[in-house]
Amino acid sequence: MAEITAAMVKELREATGAGMMDCKKALAATEGNMDEAVEFLRKNGQAKAEKKASRIAAEGLCRVAVKDDKVAAVVEVNSETDFVAKNEEFQKYVEAVAAQAVNSDAADMDAFMAEQWNLDASKTVKEALVEKVAVIGENLNIRRFEKVVAEDGMVVSYVHGGGRIGVIVQAATDVVNDAVKEALTNLAMQVAALSPKYVSTADVSEEYKEHEKEILKAQIEADPKMAGKPEKVIEGAVLGRLNKELKEVCLLEQVYVKAEDGKQTVAQYVAQVAKENGANLSIKKFVRFETGEGLAKKEENFAEEVAKQMAGN
Repeated sequence: MAEITAAMVKELREATGAGMMDCKKALAATEGNMDEAVEFLRKNGQAKAEKKASRIAAEGLCRVAVKDDKVAAVVEVNSETDFVAKNEEFQKYVEAVAAQAVNSDAADMDAFMAEQWNLDASKTVKEALVEKVAVIGENLNIRRFEKVVAEDGMVVSYVHGGGRIGVIVQAATDVVNDAVKEALTNLAMQVAALSPKYVSTADVSEEYKEHEKEILKAQIEADPKMAGKPEKVIEGAVLGRLNKELKEVCLLEQVYVKAEDGKQTVAQYVAQVAKENGANLSIKKFVRFETGEGLAKKEENFAEEVAKQMAGN
C-alpha cells in the first residue's frame, strides 16, 4: 500500500475543500491515487464537483488576438514566476504569440512550433521561444492555442484579470452591429466568470451524463433520508439533480449574470437581442483558457531538500 504523506493530504484538501481526516481516509481507500480519491470524496458528498482553483498554480498569461471580427485565437504561455508574468517584455512576447496563432494554419502544437516566426522569418516559433528564455532568464512554455473562424457570423473576445483568463465566443448572425457585439462580449464575460463546459445541453456527451449520474446516485444512496426508497424514486432524484447540474454547466441554460429579474437565461437573453436587432442570432462555440488550468503547483521545501541531500538521496 502506498504511503499517505501529509503533502498528499494537503494537496487533496486544496483540490476538494474536504476535511483533513476525510482526505486521509480517501487516499487510504484509493491507495494514494489522487484522481480516484477526488472521486471517492465526491461519491461520499465530501467534495464539490470540481477541483478548487487553489490547485491551479502555474504562472503566465492568456492573450487573444482577433482579426476582422471573423477570426480569433487564444494562447496560453507559461512562466515560472508571477514576477515574469508581469514583465512588459514577456507580455509583449505573449501578444506576439497570439498574433502568430491568429494567422496560423497549424493543426497542433508541433506544427505551430515549427512555423516561421512572424517577427523574424529566419527563426521558427520554437527557436524564438528558446531565444526569449535566454533573454528573460526563466523557463517559458507555449502551452496551448486554439483558433476560431466564424464563417457565417462573428467572434468576440474577452480577457480577464490582466491575462489570467482568455475567452472567445463565436456566433452565427446575419446582423453585425455594436448592439450584437456588445451582447456577445457580455456572454464572453459570463463564460469567464461562470466557466460553463458546453454551449447547450445538446452538446453534452452521454459519457459525461453517465459519469455524473454514477456520482449523484452514490450521494443519494448515502443520504439517510433516502434509505429504503424504491429504485424508481432514486432514479428520479438522480435525473432531477443531473438536470439541475446541466443548467449550471451549459451556457445557454445558465441564468444571465446581468438579468434584471435575476431569472432570465442566457438563451432568453440571446433571443431578446436577436429580436431587438432583427437578427438570426445563435451561439455556436466558446473557448475559455485559464492560466495554469490543470497544472499542479510545484512547492519548494528548502528544509526537506537539504535533509534529502544530507541523507544522500
